[in-house]
Amino acid sequence: MDIKTIAVIGSGTMGTGIAQVAAMHGYRTILFDINDVALKKAKLNIEIALENLAQKQKITTEQKNASLHRITYTSEFSEINADLVIEAIVENLKAKQDLFSALEERMPANTIFCSNTSSIPITQIASACKYPERVIGMHFFNPAPVMKLVEVIAGEASDTKLVDIVKKVAENMQKTAILVKDYPGFIVNRVARHFYGESLKILSEQAAEMEQIDELLEATGFKMGAFKLMDLIGVDVNFSVTVSLFNAFYQDARFRPNLIQQKKVEAKFWGRKTGKGFYIYPEQK
Repeated sequence: MDIKTIAVIGSGTMGTGIAQVAAMHGYRTILFDINDVALKKAKLNIEIALENLAQKQKITTEQKNASLHRITYTSEFSEINADLVIEAIVENLKAKQDLFSALEERMPANTIFCSNTSSIPITQIASACKYPERVIGMHFFNPAPVMKLVEVIAGEASDTKLVDIVKKVAENMQKTAILVKDYPGFIVNRVARHFYGESLKILSEQAAEMEQIDELLEATGFKMGAFKLMDLIGVDVNFSVTVSLFNAFYQDARFRPNLIQQKKVEAKFWGRKTGKGFYIYPEQK
């Protein structure tokens, strides 16, 4: 199966980044969002990102223009027509199930449906579909244009041939594609819970301030401390993944959510995207 057109559903940080990567590597790309304001912001962000790459001579002006030309932006559901769909919407099982159920009613019989979920098992998402064999996990990391890793996840019903195609697409995007089994959190997010969780626990115990914790982590080789990284990913997204894993592993104490993070989420202090998270970002206001 020759993948020529990729549709990305959701124009948030992840969806925007995935659409940029797809377009830069030769795929005709459709970026869909029901929110026109979010879609316009995504278009501007992609244009700025590609212009910055051209200015730094990482891509040519011709490559920039070709990438921009490959992307179509739409808020019309009827205009989604692709060989491969990547959803990057809210981290909610029912929302993802409803989306794929609606898409498979009108998409060609050979369309592959991929979820960028961070923690929800692919088997659960696919269980609501008529054709669960066409549902596969394709988990990019933030920021998608920079981070090389993509976790490719096969659900219990996923067609192995389609899984191989998805892996090849990720490799065509110059990503390091790793096949992982369909367990909550997969590999990276399962391991990363302890990076965030222990940092939050140290803060809650007042053993150190968050700035000190981040500084110590960065001094030991991490590119970014836990609190800076949560702000970059989105405190709300990070918390949602933790809650998902906590429930998926039957309230295993290793994955217990932290009240400090919960209060940030409730206050809508979601990190860089809202101008305030654990740190303050005046430029984002």
